[in-house]
Amino acid sequence: MLPLAEFIAQRYKRVAEIGIGNNVEIAELLKSKGVSVVATDVKKVNTSVEFYIDDVFNPKLEIYRGVELIYSIRPPPEMFRAIIKLSKLLDADCIIKPLYGDYFDGELVNYKGVSFYLWRRNTI
Repeated sequence: MLPLAEFIAQRYKRVAEIGIGNNVEIAELLKSKGVSVVATDVKKVNTSVEFYIDDVFNPKLEIYRGVELIYSIRPPPEMFRAIIKLSKLLDADCIIKPLYGDYFDGELVNYKGVSFYLWRRNTI
């Protein structure tokens, strides 16, 4: 999964991870590379990055102001559309790293062996 952090860090300065859960590795790695990271989940998570309790189905937009990318790692498929909608509202790119076998209609990117879907802000 480290190639995903590399891909993000090379392209974005301020990002938000949706549904961080207990998998804080990517967000904290991005922070260590100088990326400003906001993370959200529906429950409290212990992480060193800026964190807010938020629901992507009814997001508090002020949390995400200024982000260039919304990303989520292995979200349930029922969250995909809400994540993409949030990206569109914020005029931000979107990356979803699905569970193996989950398919969606974004641009499938394979970066150094890690596959994920990418929606660029001008194509959402």
